[in-house]
Amino acid sequence: MAKLELKNLNKTYSSKVVPVKDISLTVDDNEFLTLLGPSGCGKSTTLRMIAGLEEPTRGQITLGDEDITFRRPGDRNMAMVFQSYALYPHMSVYENLASGLRLKKIPRIEIKKRVAEVAEILGLEELLQRKPGQLSGGQRQRVAVGRALVRHAQVYLLDEPLSNLDALLREKVRADLKRIFAAQKAPTVYVTHDQTEAMTLSTKVAVLNNGYVQQLDTPARIYNHPANLFVAGFVGSPQMNLLTLPCQGNCAMLGEFSIPLPVPTVPPQIILGIRPENVCIAQPGDIHTFTGQVFLVENLGMHNLVSVSVNSSHSEPLTVRALLPTDQCWNEEHITLALQPKSIHWFDITSGNAVFRNQAIGVM
Repeated sequence: MAKLELKNLNKTYSSKVVPVKDISLTVDDNEFLTLLGPSGCGKSTTLRMIAGLEEPTRGQITLGDEDITFRRPGDRNMAMVFQSYALYPHMSVYENLASGLRLKKIPRIEIKKRVAEVAEILGLEELLQRKPGQLSGGQRQRVAVGRALVRHAQVYLLDEPLSNLDALLREKVRADLKRIFAAQKAPTVYVTHDQTEAMTLSTKVAVLNNGYVQQLDTPARIYNHPANLFVAGFVGSPQMNLLTLPCQGNCAMLGEFSIPLPVPTVPPQIILGIRPENVCIAQPGDIHTFTGQVFLVENLGMHNLVSVSVNSSHSEPLTVRALLPTDQCWNEEHITLALQPKSIHWFDITSGNAVFRNQAIGVM
């Protein structure tokens, strides 16, 4: 096994199209890195450069101590699972699994051994003589993954492999992938725009936007300590509340309610971020409280997503969303909510970067 490293990787298609800009990151053995971001952010282009399907305009790709930046795809000892299953329809499952090994002139006995091992791991033993047209979507996806696993590659690359599956099947296959690739102990790079996949599968997540890495961290830190407004707004469902608030003295004003800031000198405005699950019905002794008017309730099963309008003399009414247990009751029109102080995030209104991250936040 070997460490995969990208150094200042760039890709330019024209003077106006630069999908990847100075991406630097490493993926060690036993690490599962997900490139997460919206369409057009550069994640698939980055994966294709790792695979050798695209040449970088600038930068370097190394595997272990070897520079593989311009090495042919077939000489990189990497295995890739594509968004489409890309199975040969005229071949059986066994033949699909074995086809790549035959091209590499692997001995027949070794091919049979590898296919049997992978079929057992993926639960394909009873399907080896079937054609792809006789398989369900989940079974075809497992065959596509199996074709990568039989390679015994140094690096595994997966490009949105679950996007063609329905929601229930996606959940099951996602769990299978986590188990399977944890057992491989090789560097794995996974591309998706689905944050649930990124958070559940990964040991490390790189959030991309406009070709740049916005944050590279563990899933927990991505969720609990977003580096900037983009990460805060992109990761998390329901989406984080992001409220532009005026400042008075060393307080941010949520409507007529004061929320102290941890420094004496503050800008005229600041952005407060808090996730809906960290907004709760106020109890005696709560200090970050405010009152607003309920204008929308969305039943999500175990919780209600409650949208509250807070009047402000400084601006248009602000909307705060709270994720509340369905067994909680409140006044049908007005509700008093509390913000959990340790879960408040602050962002600079100009740069969008997180501020006050290492300072205690007072309450009032």
